[in-house]
Amino acid sequence: MAPRAIWKGQLQVGEVSCNVALYSAASTSERISFQTINRATGNRVSRQFVDSDTLAPVAREDQVKGYTVASGDFVILTQEEIDAAVPEADKTLRVASFITCSDVDTACFDKPYYLRPADPHDSEAFALIREGMKATKTAALAEAVLFRRVRKMLIRPDGVGMIGSTLNFDYEVRSADEVFADAPKLTIKGEMLDLARHIIDTKRGSFDPAGFDDRYEEAVADLVKAKLAGKKITAPKARKSDKVVDLMEALRQSAGAAPPKRTAPRKKAG
Repeated sequence: MAPRAIWKGQLQVGEVSCNVALYSAASTSERISFQTINRATGNRVSRQFVDSDTLAPVAREDQVKGYTVASGDFVILTQEEIDAAVPEADKTLRVASFITCSDVDTACFDKPYYLRPADPHDSEAFALIREGMKATKTAALAEAVLFRRVRKMLIRPDGVGMIGSTLNFDYEVRSADEVFADAPKLTIKGEMLDLARHIIDTKRGSFDPAGFDDRYEEAVADLVKAKLAGKKITAPKARKSDKVVDLMEALRQSAGAAPPKRTAPRKKAG
């Protein structure tokens, strides 16, 4: 089955524009998921909204949105008021500027999407924008109303198409300074740095997501098969970790380097 576009609109660069379609580039729908079951009856358990004080069930028509202004104090908003606050969508993905991808902190990346021409007649204009970015080694920083919110999107060429990644807002990204404020500043040099470089060089590879293994998914799938087959399930024994206390020794073992030869202590002249 051909993928279905989740958004259609215009990609606009100055006076050049083309109709594009947006497709999800990643999905969690294939992940293993569980249902909550009543152990006594074997039936699924359904969730129900209840009043936090009275614990009485609240009917759907009595459920409204509330914004917390203080502990236990809310501003009630109707769905009509919320809808009125949503920015008007004109179905246009406007490119504001062209930048290099290295200018964007990867912590800002949100979700990836594929872009392609929505109509064969738009292929030439689409290719013009794509090839222009390839030639200049740049990415486009665009803005559009996507899914009821104004979103920034970084668009970069990819083969015969493009990949767009929505970007987190500044207030959504935690400051690295907060996390690393008290991190010790160490300088590594000499043999330790040489060994680290050697280990990295011997383990160089290429990025290939096809080689990623989801061990949890595989383990759960095997567990389900075993349960269906009526096999007895036993918990695996906990692994014992052999910790190497000496960092230099750990580096040498990782690099396959022989430990330095120890010289015998000299005998005192008697």
